[in-house]
Amino acid sequence: MKENTAAAETESRVDPKMDPSWKDRLSGEFRKPYFTGLKHFLKEEKRNGAVIYPPGPLIFNAFNKTPFDAVKVVILGQDPYHGPGQAHGLCFSVQPGVKPPPSLVNIFKELRTDVGFRIPDHGNLEKWAEQGVLLLNACLTVRAGSPGSHHGKGWEEFTSAAVKVLNDEKKDLVFLLWGKPAQVKGAIIDPKRHHVLTAAHPSPFSADRGFFGTRHFSKTNAILEKSGRDPIDWQI
Repeated sequence: MKENTAAAETESRVDPKMDPSWKDRLSGEFRKPYFTGLKHFLKEEKRNGAVIYPPGPLIFNAFNKTPFDAVKVVILGQDPYHGPGQAHGLCFSVQPGVKPPPSLVNIFKELRTDVGFRIPDHGNLEKWAEQGVLLLNACLTVRAGSPGSHHGKGWEEFTSAAVKVLNDEKKDLVFLLWGKPAQVKGAIIDPKRHHVLTAAHPSPFSADRGFFGTRHFSKTNAILEKSGRDPIDWQI
């Protein structure tokens, strides 16, 4: 009985409860063998006592906070934060009350230089998501304390499908690709249909080598305004 209950709880973690505009477009992915394998992997992780971030109801948070028709900008991350209480399904963002991690601190520093951003005492980026910034990680889950632990298990294929449908069905999106993994996924994107801005990752290990000074935030707004769309209010 306990094993069945645990299995049911794990299955619910990857139940694709997402905004209908996304679910309609990605429903075919849920029936593919790789997604079945991904669900089995997560079930085994849980059975072996692993703590998985973000919490189950927030795994698809990026899709729920930014419906397909609302997407104007896409920021691609790698995998969720792996510390307690941090991840909530939006790349680079942390839940209220959680200290901003180093990469996010560097994003704030670039924003301050670029657009006069006032550095806040929190790192919750939901305001961006609600304005049409899709904050999408390549992997949507991670084992606690183990960065990269869910790479190669199926999430990359799923999120690539999401990027492909954006590429194919929309025009003039702004993609912000920071770091090599994001830029590799960017091979899906047609630069004749969309605007692609690349930079080093904002991590402390690389921010000084091509992230600081790129002014991606003001450039994004200039692109949006040129095409008649509202700019992003980056202040949170």
